[in-house]
Amino acid sequence: MTAMRTHISRRGFIAVGTAALAMPAFIRDARAQEKYVCKIAHTEGVGTPITNAFDAWAKVLNEKSGGRIDAQHFPAAQLGGLAEALEGSRIGTIQVTTAGPDSEEAIAPEIAAFGGAPGFIYKNEAHVDAVLQGELGQKCSDIARAKTGVEFVAYGETGFRHILSKRPVGNLADLAGLKIRVPQLRIWVDFWSLLGAAPTPLPYSEQYSALSTGIIDAIDSDVFSIVGFKFHEQASNLTLTGHWFLPKAVRVNAAWLDSLPEDLRDLVRTSAKEAFAEQRTVNRANAAKTLEDLKGLGVTVQQLPAEELAKMEAQTAKLFDEFGSKSPETAAMIKAIQALG
Repeated sequence: MTAMRTHISRRGFIAVGTAALAMPAFIRDARAQEKYVCKIAHTEGVGTPITNAFDAWAKVLNEKSGGRIDAQHFPAAQLGGLAEALEGSRIGTIQVTTAGPDSEEAIAPEIAAFGGAPGFIYKNEAHVDAVLQGELGQKCSDIARAKTGVEFVAYGETGFRHILSKRPVGNLADLAGLKIRVPQLRIWVDFWSLLGAAPTPLPYSEQYSALSTGIIDAIDSDVFSIVGFKFHEQASNLTLTGHWFLPKAVRVNAAWLDSLPEDLRDLVRTSAKEAFAEQRTVNRANAAKTLEDLKGLGVTVQQLPAEELAKMEAQTAKLFDEFGSKSPETAAMIKAIQALG
C-alpha cells in the first residue's frame, strides 16, 4: 500500500510540475488573444480624405491584428465635438482622435506652432513635410506624450484654409467687422482681431447652424470640409487666402498604446504612418478638383490679390513674437519651423 501511494504521489508531482511549466506559455497565449478596443472619434466630415484614411486604417488594424484590435470609427462628431474628442484622447475614454497641434496651446504652447499658429508660418506643402516628417515632427510627438498623455503617431492634413463668407471678401478692408467663427483658442482670436474681423469662438460642430442663423458671417476652412459639411449651403463666397495650414496629428492615448503587446504597438505606429502618407497624397491631388466641385455647387471663388495677402501677413506678423513670449521653448520652436521654410 505504501509503495502504491508513493507511486501515485510521484505521478501527481510530475503532472503538477508539467502543468506549472506549461503555465507561462498559456498566459502568453491568452495575452496574445486579448482584444483591445480602439475607438477612433473625430470631427472631420464623412467622405473627406482624412475620414477615408481613418476608414482604411481601421480596416488594417482589424485585419492585420487578427482581430485582437477592435477598431471602431466614429467620424463627424458622432461622439462629441473637438473639445470632447481631445479630452477623451487624453484620459483614454477614446483611444484615437485627430486635431491640429495648435489645440495644445494652453498645455504645450511650444508645439502649438506646428498647427499653423499664428498664421502664415507654413510657406508651402514642401515646408510642411520638412517640418512634420522629420526630426521636428518627432520632437512634437515626444512633447505631446510627456505633457498631454497622447502620442502623435502620424500626421494627416486638411490643407490650406481659406475664407468662406456670406458676402464677398475681395480685400483686407472687407474683413472689417466680419463675424468669423474661430476655434476656442486665443491665438485664432488674436489673428482675426488684428485683421479687423470680429472673431467668434464656437465649437466646430456649430458652424453650419451658426451660419444659418446669422450668429456668424463666415468661417475659415479647407475645401474638403466645406463640401463634407455642406457649409456652402449657407455661405457661397470663397476667397482663397491659404493663410493657415492645418496639419492633423493622429493622436493615440499613450497609456492605451503602452498596454498593447509589442507587435500591436508596432502595427499601430507603422500602419498609421502608411495610411496618412497616402492621405496626404490624396488630399493634395484632389484639392483642385474639389475647388471645381464647389464652383459647380454655386460657390463664387476668387483669389485674394497678392498685395492684400502681403498686408494680411504683415498685420499679423507680430503674433510670432507674442506667441513666442509664452516660453523660451516656444520661441525656439517657431524659429526652427521658420528655418526649414
